[in-house]
Amino acid sequence: MLESARSASDRRADFKAALGAGRLLRLPGAFNGLVARLVAEAGFEGTYLSGAALSASLALPDLGLTTLSEVAQRTAEITRACDLPVLVDADTGFGEPLNAARTLQLLEDAGASGCHLEDQVNPKRCGHLEGKQVVSRAEMVRRITAACAARRDENFVLCARTDARAIEGLDGAIERAKAYVDAGADLIFPEALTGPAEFAAFAAAVPAPILANMTEFGKSELSDTATLHDAGVRVVIYPVTTLRLAMGAVERGLRELASAGTQVGLVGEMQTRARLYEVLDYEAYGAFDTEVYRRSLGETDGFKEGSRSERPTAR
Repeated sequence: MLESARSASDRRADFKAALGAGRLLRLPGAFNGLVARLVAEAGFEGTYLSGAALSASLALPDLGLTTLSEVAQRTAEITRACDLPVLVDADTGFGEPLNAARTLQLLEDAGASGCHLEDQVNPKRCGHLEGKQVVSRAEMVRRITAACAARRDENFVLCARTDARAIEGLDGAIERAKAYVDAGADLIFPEALTGPAEFAAFAAAVPAPILANMTEFGKSELSDTATLHDAGVRVVIYPVTTLRLAMGAVERGLRELASAGTQVGLVGEMQTRARLYEVLDYEAYGAFDTEVYRRSLGETDGFKEGSRSERPTAR
C-alpha cells in the first residue's frame, strides 16, 4: 500500500544477480504505475519503461523530445507502484557525458534497477526506423565511463545499447559492444537485429548478457522466449506492447461509443470497478485510514470497522 514493499537496493541486487543466473528475464513495458502493477501480478521478472511509450503517452513522437525530469518522474511513479526491478530507457543520456552521469544518478534516486544508454546522435530516432546516425565508438565509451563513475549503487545495471547494426553491419556492432563492456557496461542491447541467428552471434562474441527488443512492427523477428533463450539472450523487453493493446482498445471503444451513442455494448470488454479496486488494493487503504482514525481517538478495544461516512461529524 502507498509504496513498494521492497527497497530499491534489494530490487537492484536481485536484478543484478538474476542477470548472471542463466535464465531469461522477461520485462514487458509499463507506461504507468497501474500497468506495472499488472505486470507484477502476471508473474514477470521485471518491467521496462520505454522512451517510445513514454513519448507516446505525452502525445509526442519518439524523437528525443522528452526530458530527463519527465523520465525520472515516470520512473518514480512506476517503482512506487510495484515490487519489480524497473529497467529505464535513458536515450542518449540527455546530452554530454556529464549529463549521462547525472541521468544515472537521478534514475537511481527514482528507484530504477538499471537504465540503458544508446550510441545514437542526439536527438535520437526510434531504433527501428531508417535514417539513424551513431556517434563514434569513443564518444559512446565516454558516456558509459561517465555513467559508471557516477553510479553509487554497484548493483545498478548499466546497459549499453548500440544502434550500429543498420549502419556498420553486424560485425561492426559486435565490436562496439565489446568496447562498451570494456568501458563498464553490465548488459548489452543490440538494437534492430534481424532474428535469433544474429542474437546468437552477439551472445557468442560479447562477454556480457544480451538484451533482445521484441517490439512489434519493427526490424526484428518476433521470437518466443524458448528461442531467445537458446540463442543466448538473457533479457527480453516488450517495450510498447501494453500501450498498443490499450490504445487499440480505446480506439475501438470510442468508435463504438460514437456510432452507437452508448457504451452498453462495450461493458463486457471493460475492466470492472471491482477488479480495478482489487489491483489498487482499495480495501487496504480504507482499512489503514480507519485504523488511523481509531487510534487518534484512543480506541483500542471493541473497535468496529466502518467507512468514513459512518464516523461522527466533527463540530
